[in-house]
Amino acid sequence: MKKLIPTLFFTAFSFLLFAQTHSAKIIAIKDGDTVVMLVKNKPQTIRLAHIDTPEKKQSYGTAAKIFLSERIYGREVQAVIAGKPDRNGRWIAEIFSQNQNINKELVRNGLAWHYKQYSKNDNYAALERIARQKKTGLWKDQGPIAPWQWRKMKKGKSAKVNL
Repeated sequence: MKKLIPTLFFTAFSFLLFAQTHSAKIIAIKDGDTVVMLVKNKPQTIRLAHIDTPEKKQSYGTAAKIFLSERIYGREVQAVIAGKPDRNGRWIAEIFSQNQNINKELVRNGLAWHYKQYSKNDNYAALERIARQKKTGLWKDQGPIAPWQWRKMKKGKSAKVNL
């Protein structure tokens, strides 16, 4: 029992530490799934949780960025931090604006994949399934390439060029 109490305390503290909500202004849109918030007068890069949008040079990459920009650029939003920062120091978060989950809106509008490698959230999986069935956004294209596959293909091509 004595060992259990510190473990429970640490678990609860960790949850409170990482499951935070921040209200702040969006000061930049880097791409369809990465934004910069001004938190305590310092820029903080946020990677949208549960999703992956097409890369800038892919079909719908620019559309995803524009969609995100139109909804949150220059606005006060709420970011619900999903866990520890990623390897690049970005916070992983769901972004809420005007009572909408922006991450889910990207998937619903066919501008993002549910990033199953990093998310087991059934809501995102269902939204992607519906967007696919309705042929919304990128699902209009025949055989869209997931961004993680596209990045892997690009790495392979650049590696061959460098040899």
